[in-house]
Amino acid sequence: MSQQLPPLNALRAFEAVARHRSFTKAAAELNVTRAAISHQIKYLEDYLGFSLIERKNRTIILSKKAEAALPKLRTGFDHLAQAVHLMRGEGQTDSITLRVAPSFASKWLVPRLHRFSRRHPEIDMKISGDAGMVDSDAVSESTSMEAFFRSRAVDVMIRFGAGHYSGCRVEKLFAVSAMPLCSPALVSDAHPHPLKQPQDLKFHTLLHDDTDYVGHPSWRRWLELHGIEGVNANRGLHFNHVSLAMEAAIDGQGVLLSIRRLAQCDIEAGRLCIPFELGMPLENAYYVVRPQQQEGNQRAVGAFVAWLQEEAALQNN
Repeated sequence: MSQQLPPLNALRAFEAVARHRSFTKAAAELNVTRAAISHQIKYLEDYLGFSLIERKNRTIILSKKAEAALPKLRTGFDHLAQAVHLMRGEGQTDSITLRVAPSFASKWLVPRLHRFSRRHPEIDMKISGDAGMVDSDAVSESTSMEAFFRSRAVDVMIRFGAGHYSGCRVEKLFAVSAMPLCSPALVSDAHPHPLKQPQDLKFHTLLHDDTDYVGHPSWRRWLELHGIEGVNANRGLHFNHVSLAMEAAIDGQGVLLSIRRLAQCDIEAGRLCIPFELGMPLENAYYVVRPQQQEGNQRAVGAFVAWLQEEAALQNN
């Protein structure tokens, strides 16, 4: 005998609220009113016989049972999406061509991309790493961005810059800040000079990411910002690419000042840590850029951009 399940709409409403930690954002995603979302959650709680969500100081808090069930519920919706894809026919696929900075692709996008593929197995991705996706100055480019999209058959770009891209549809993905990053081995008491306070940096090699962009974080500026003395900001190892610098930090070769968002997966995996929570907000941010007039695959591009924004919202920087 098949197990009786609550209505799919109620489960979808709960999953969206739990993912966004917001009734308003869940309502916007599902294209219903906030009241409708509240009604569905109340129905589901009545059906199950216990509370799923607590509202405290405008914060959404999930019950222990709700937290435990959420991953399986997400997997279930992914499987439903795949089943619908199979029923529509495996030959019906969409394709997106994405151009992105290599560091963003390797450190932020690719580790998360399996979640998009599970949700939208009917969408193929062509990803091209391009160092030109990092603005070297704050002035809008003279080249027509529209022409760039056409000549390279690009659907979406993720750029790191000031956000001034004339003739394009531009949406901010997230702002960033730079933080000190290092291997957990450097903060361990087993180290001869464990990193306990900023002044301890004088005993460690400083790693420098020399990628060229406006507002680039430097150890000198960071030390001045936080009033730290006695540390030589010029010494250490210099790299022309953030991924190389981050690998050196993971390897325990020193302490890197770099964008926290790019290091998040390595932090969660225990390969990197933040020795002290002293950040430096950066002028630039990550932006999703696409042509004003999208041709051909608006649905696939829209689904991808919505997923990007959802993933960005899951992280608080």
